[in-house]
Amino acid sequence: MSILNRLLPISRPIRLIAEALRPHWAALLMLALFLAAGLAVLDDYGVTRDERVRRQDLQANARYVASGDLDAFLIALPNEGNRFYGVAFEGLILSAERAFGVDDGRGFYLTRHLITHLCYLAGGLFVYLLARRLFGARLPALMAMGLFLLHPRLYAHSFFNSSDIPFLALFAFGLHLTHWAFRRDRGFAFALLGAAVGFMVNLRIMGVILFAAVPAMRALDLVFAQGWSDRRRILISTGAFALACGLTAYVLLPYLWADPIERSVEWWETLANRSHGVPQLFRGVVHLSADLPREYLPVWFSIASPPFALPLGLIGAAVIVGKGAKAPLRMLRNRGARFSLLLVAAFALPALAVALLGAGIYSGWRHMYFLWAPFALLAAFGLQWVASAFGRRFRGAVYGAAGLGLAATLISMALLHPNQQVYFNALVDRVAPEHLRTQYVMDYWSHSVRQGFEWVLDQAPSPGEPVSATTINLSYLDEESRRILPNAERLLNDPGLDALNVRRVASNAANAPFDPPEEGSGRALHRVKVYGNTLLTVEEKPDLRAVYEAAPASEPIEQSVFDVYRMDRHLALVKEPCSAAYLTELNARMRVTAADRSDLPYWRQERGTEAIGFSLSGHGAVFDGKCAALVPLPDYAVADVRVILSPLLPDEGAVRESARRARERGRLLGAGAYDVYLSDGELVYVKEQCDPDETEERFFLHVVPERVSDLPEGRRRYGFANMDFDFFLRGALLGGKCAAMVPLPEHAIASIRTGQFVRGEGEIWRAEFEVGG
Repeated sequence: MSILNRLLPISRPIRLIAEALRPHWAALLMLALFLAAGLAVLDDYGVTRDERVRRQDLQANARYVASGDLDAFLIALPNEGNRFYGVAFEGLILSAERAFGVDDGRGFYLTRHLITHLCYLAGGLFVYLLARRLFGARLPALMAMGLFLLHPRLYAHSFFNSSDIPFLALFAFGLHLTHWAFRRDRGFAFALLGAAVGFMVNLRIMGVILFAAVPAMRALDLVFAQGWSDRRRILISTGAFALACGLTAYVLLPYLWADPIERSVEWWETLANRSHGVPQLFRGVVHLSADLPREYLPVWFSIASPPFALPLGLIGAAVIVGKGAKAPLRMLRNRGARFSLLLVAAFALPALAVALLGAGIYSGWRHMYFLWAPFALLAAFGLQWVASAFGRRFRGAVYGAAGLGLAATLISMALLHPNQQVYFNALVDRVAPEHLRTQYVMDYWSHSVRQGFEWVLDQAPSPGEPVSATTINLSYLDEESRRILPNAERLLNDPGLDALNVRRVASNAANAPFDPPEEGSGRALHRVKVYGNTLLTVEEKPDLRAVYEAAPASEPIEQSVFDVYRMDRHLALVKEPCSAAYLTELNARMRVTAADRSDLPYWRQERGTEAIGFSLSGHGAVFDGKCAALVPLPDYAVADVRVILSPLLPDEGAVRESARRARERGRLLGAGAYDVYLSDGELVYVKEQCDPDETEERFFLHVVPERVSDLPEGRRRYGFANMDFDFFLRGALLGGKCAAMVPLPEHAIASIRTGQFVRGEGEIWRAEFEVGG
């Protein structure tokens, strides 16, 4: 008996917890199964550029908190507009990495993916708990949870999308907390809700949905309140909500600290009115993201979500709106019924605002993923109504049919694995080969690149033994994609794998309809396909090294940044020395003159020429700091051909001449890492001994005018013009030396701040020069 009494203080809390969890055993079992599945597939997904960018944002904010140097803060950000992007969630990930001693390579990405996926599962749990309160029954709550978690696109994104998925989970938590706060109706509950909404706003500006909805609902409470004591409690709790939300948003966004009022206005104006010029492929037509057709979001939502859930969600919304229309006053008085109207508004109003205001969303509908939280709950409402309409006898059959819909979605996810991010339902043609890729953006984040690298590694017989006699050409995103592989070091360092070209297909929305899998100079050895649409090819390029070695034996037909050689039915482009940036960042065009105009399309025959665009990365490779590209000529007889590179890329001769003029006639502003000259309205950077690798980094250039009024209105508050530039777009390597040139504004300049930095890591060097006087 004495032993039992000793165990009682321990067993009583355990017993109480077990009793509290017992009604939710089915939800906990479902959550455990999802967690086990997530852990099993955690290492199957690739990475995105945004993952590294978000970490760079965090590092820049941390330095800003420590130093207060706004100039250095703006320089260190991957993009100046990111000053308004909160990094609270990134801070949580960093804390976990430090707690577990994670390194900066493979562990960095796996930790991020795990934490992001756990947030997704937590969102499903909050949807379940909220549905359980709304319906008072287990089955519709479980269906709501299943609908939330079994969304193929969201499931894949729950590993590598550390912005939209955490916001989706927070939105589900915010809805749950809103319902709880109105039930408790106390100041501390609304203060907690305010803090959660402030955290949401830190992650995505769309968090203002709840920031606006809660005071609106409290205003109704104020109208229906009886007596001063109730009104006083409502006012105090609403004030606690607003204060907690504002303080949380302020504390979590360091950019606001120095001038919270003015910068808060700037924050809202910038993010609310920001237009994006990102090309978006939609129904076979390329639109700019700031000028999308109004049906963009509804169509994307409809074709990229489980089809059986769509009518249920619409039925649920219609039932709720119908009840409100019949007895609006009664529904507004009843807090439970009013909350169901909030779910309709939380789904419909953001979607309507995007359609009517032309908000600049892009990359499918990923910025609006948070809509799935209220929609899953509305679908549960719809399912409950349908079950009631069929009567008690057929209630089990209705829920069984919904369960079959979830099972079909689960099967689709398994068949697509690990490419659920390109899920489309049967509302679009998924049968015709390469059809979807010419109509809609598919693997825009190039998660599938990892699968190409894994195939390359599988083909390599042993370390150091080449797969073929060609070479690999990879972009910055591919560099990140390699790091998550279990044997990443071999892929990075084994010379035997300097053999293949892993080429993403249709990752650029603007090029998608014009970028067929066969484009490029290599022979496809392996393809990653979904629904018969190519996401990626691994190409063998056996001709490139021979081209590089043979081309200089003849006279070039053109000499500029690249030497261009005519080789039978191809053009060979050769550059020495050459950095990878020239291939991965540049596009080019051939201006081809036909020997017989009748060989041209009829709309080109009058002019006699046609322009053919191509990417150097799709046709070229890097050989120990030297580049070669092989571009096929048209089938007809060619009289003349010229190659036109990116208009920003200077000719080496022009760079050499600018450097010479600067040294002879220009004004030396200062010497340091680079000698910086002012000459003929240009700023010229010159360095005698130049490492090609350092020209891959970005230069910052801040021009301070003598009169602030000379600046664009949006820059006057900062007092300088930001003219950052990439070296390879403004300069050239000149036989071990390097030089870059940047045109300056025509107005009077007082001083210049310039230097070089690595995004997210900080400055390499910095200098400030007086110009005026």
